Amino acid sequence: MRELTRFRPDTDLDLFVAALERDGGAIVEDFVSPSTLAGLWEDLGPSLDATDYCGDWYNGTRTRRLSSLFARTPHVHPLVTQPLYLGAARALMQRPRSMWIGRSRVEVTPGIQISGTQVIQIGPGQGKQPLHRDDALHLRGHPGPVSRLQLMLAMSDFTEENGGTQVIPGSHHWDDERAPETSEAIPTRMRAGSALIWEGGVYHNGGRNTSEEPRTGLTIALDLGNLRQEENQYLAVPPGIAADLPEEIQRLLGYDRCPPGLGWLEMDDPRLILDDRLPGTTPISRQDPHERADHE
Repeated sequence: MRELTRFRPDTDLDLFVAALERDGGAIVEDFVSPSTLAGLWEDLGPSLDATDYCGDWYNGTRTRRLSSLFARTPHVHPLVTQPLYLGAARALMQRPRSMWIGRSRVEVTPGIQISGTQVIQIGPGQGKQPLHRDDALHLRGHPGPVSRLQLMLAMSDFTEENGGTQVIPGSHHWDDERAPETSEAIPTRMRAGSALIWEGGVYHNGGRNTSEEPRTGLTIALDLGNLRQEENQYLAVPPGIAADLPEEIQRLLGYDRCPPGLGWLEMDDPRLILDDRLPGTTPISRQDPHERADHE
């Protein structure tokens, strides 16, 4: 089984993209500065310590997950704009598509968007997560165009013993009939401040932590921008108004989770925020729809 290629932050983008296309993933050493890493721990560490274990077989009975990262710290900004990560996402996903509009043949280039963000801390005694593909959330067929590029920043050292993310190189080229085998996955070994970057079609999982210390990583996903609603319903119908709508309408607007796992808020049903029943979130202020209309 081949190891993933390692790069420096100033690597030529074309070389980095070629490695992703070939292997599905790569490691960037010293992805962030020590000051950024320290800032992430300062801003996120206390909230992570106060977070309960997930308690389910998939997300981990000995695993903590902290979400909403762009609302918690500005130190995630240099992660998502790091040239190799953002550059590779644009190169792999922002590829023109041709279409007919009337009698004109035009090219349209999709955008990209920030999708899921989490700090994931695998505690001692946590077993292996099931191997999976992240772009399966969008029910994508494989092999196919890249629709997600994922980042996992090592906030602590990643080793085989503490559950460093396991990856099956080249599995983004497989079709959907081939099942992944645990024996095909290799553990990610990298120092704190380094990062694993992989395509959404790559099989991977969180590893088993047989050490005595937790393994902490921060993940960000960039998705194709067209994988969302045509009209931004969260701004068109803000929570203060949506809270007074029938539940069926709330869910159709997007306050819902779509199987197998899209649309969550703090790992829970997003509709709960409309009832002020979602722990760790700020209660919404209800607004009279007629009052809103008077100001438009």
